Amino acid sequence: MKIGIIGAGNIGGTLGRIWSAKGHSIIYGVRNPLAPRVQTVLEESEHKATAASVKEAAMKSDVLVLATPWEAIGEVAFQIVDITGKILIDCTNPVKPNPEWPLAQGSSAAEEIAKRLSGFRVVKAFNTLGAGNLSDVMFGAVHADAFICGDDAEAKQIVSELAKEIGFDAVDVGGLRSAEMLESLAKLWITLAYSQGIGPKIAFKLLQK
Repeated sequence: MKIGIIGAGNIGGTLGRIWSAKGHSIIYGVRNPLAPRVQTVLEESEHKATAASVKEAAMKSDVLVLATPWEAIGEVAFQIVDITGKILIDCTNPVKPNPEWPLAQGSSAAEEIAKRLSGFRVVKAFNTLGAGNLSDVMFGAVHADAFICGDDAEAKQIVSELAKEIGFDAVDVGGLRSAEMLESLAKLWITLAYSQGIGPKIAFKLLQK
């Protein structure tokens, strides 16, 4: 599968390394493909990935992953707004205000993205734990959960399979309206990891009897 990853930071870089090792074709969409940080990510992927502009990465991919800070969403959306039909995995968390894209009470980043990028099939995923855990999502004998939501069943199934390749157990939490809860779960993770001093080696798990 051709996976475009917008952003080559901690989340995007780690997802790209994992999926490229699984045989997927990875193309990073970045402001400057020749930037030292981007070149480092490509080296860490053993040059199984490439880098291009945001627009080119979006055009050439089957699945697009949004792994930028919330503040950068407006800039990204402007470059890909005319693309249609692709799956867009939203990993963002609106932990800082974005005056350009303010969120209404009772809404979510994912819903706002879906509204403004209506040609994409938006799925919320990979936003409820820190990037440092993505390389190893086993906690003892337990797989961390990847909570996934979206309004397109086929898109969610594809994202679930990508999550399982990382090592997650995938949990479908419903339509995109559930993204607000997942973004709140991310805030809880941040609070526990840092404000409460537990540390970032934590994840959430749905337990059933």
